[in-house]
Amino acid sequence: MDIKSVYDIAGRAMAAQLVRLNTVASNLANAGSTTGDPNTTYKPLKPIFETQYSDLVKKNGVATVDAVEVKEIGREPIRSYMPAHPLADKDGYVYKAPVNVDEEMVDMMEASRQYQNNVEVVTTLRALTMRTLQIGK
Repeated sequence: MDIKSVYDIAGRAMAAQLVRLNTVASNLANAGSTTGDPNTTYKPLKPIFETQYSDLVKKNGVATVDAVEVKEIGREPIRSYMPAHPLADKDGYVYKAPVNVDEEMVDMMEASRQYQNNVEVVTTLRALTMRTLQIGK
């Protein structure tokens, strides 16, 4: 295993966490959205991650992560009776996006922390590389 693979692993992990942060941002941005049709209501998103194993995984512990897709969560819209709302259907109901803001905030903090951890890996590796180069001076 070489130094480049450590940068690659950390970089791919940061890219995966950016996908996670993007979905959190989308979900939070649409948390208050309301429609008059349950079929057009915003559906929260979640990224699907997959471990990518290297041929060297058993020898050197090399495994990375990729966000393979972003899927809609199968939650039903929140139906509220609001006959005066301009988007209400013929029965007086509106449909709100089923976004759990608390859950999204936890996901945001986790993704942010994991991203920071990988930045620290890159920073530490760079510092160690610089110290190694100083040995010969």
